[in-house]
Order: sequence, then structure tokens, then C-alpha cells
Amino acid sequence: MQRAGLIDILYWLRRWTRRVLRLRSRGVKVLLFNARGEVALIRNTYGNRDQFVLPGGGIRWRESAADAAAREVREELGLEVANLQLRSLHSSRVDGGRDEIALFEGRASGRLSVDRFEVREARFVLPHDPPGETSPATRRRIDEYLGRSEPDGTW
Repeated sequence: MQRAGLIDILYWLRRWTRRVLRLRSRGVKVLLFNARGEVALIRNTYGNRDQFVLPGGGIRWRESAADAAAREVREELGLEVANLQLRSLHSSRVDGGRDEIALFEGRASGRLSVDRFEVREARFVLPHDPPGETSPATRRRIDEYLGRSEPDGTW
């Protein structure tokens, strides 16, 4: 079986299990900026591959949200994070889940090195001009960062 097929199966199995069992998850997303003030966006190799989203992922057992945010940036983009700060907390009820998402902001350091297993594409873009394929939730977080809207607490 091809790697892309396997990751899709695992992704959809996880989503189905979470929906049926109504499991709660805790995750992180990161507004990660480079020295030019551009924000990092990624396209995953699973799920909705066509949309750009913020880097992030799940919080492991006994791991702090800040540690998870830094780890996810390292794993997905090969970058270190400086000045990592919690921006806001959000909830999501997508697919019957009960998810809590902590949004962090930080500055990227190092050389971009994309994990091709999880990440199909990564790029830094100007926050006021994200690509058309950017997910609605990611657009809302960027708009909140730019002061165009207030945080609403939902992802």
C-alpha cells in the first residue's frame, strides 16, 4: 500500500472513532512568523489536502500545550520557535468531536525543512494576503491577528 493511502486510512479511521466515541482531544495551532513578518501555512498529506492551514497537532499525554506547539513546528517544518506565546483558546465540535485548541504565536528560526510524510506543502505568506485555498478557520485566526475581527472562541 502506498504511504499516502495508508495515512488517509489512518486519518479517516481516527476521525470515525472520535465521532463514534465522542472523544475529547487537545491540540495546538501556531501563528508562526518569519523575520519578514510572513506567516507559515501548510497543506497536509491527509484530510483536506487542498486547504492551507496553520501548523499544529495534538498534545501528548503529560505534555504542555506550549511544548506541543514547539514540537509540532519542529516535526512539520524543521524550525525552532522563539517568543512562543499563547494567543487564544478555541473549541471545535466538528464531526461530533469535543476538541480544545490552543493558538500560539511565535517567531521562526532555522531553515525550513518540510516533513513530507505529514506535510504536502509549506510556505510563508503575507498575513494580509493568504492564498485562496486557505481554510476558513485559518483565515479567521489571521483576521483576529490583524485586528480585523475579535476572537470568537470557536475554531
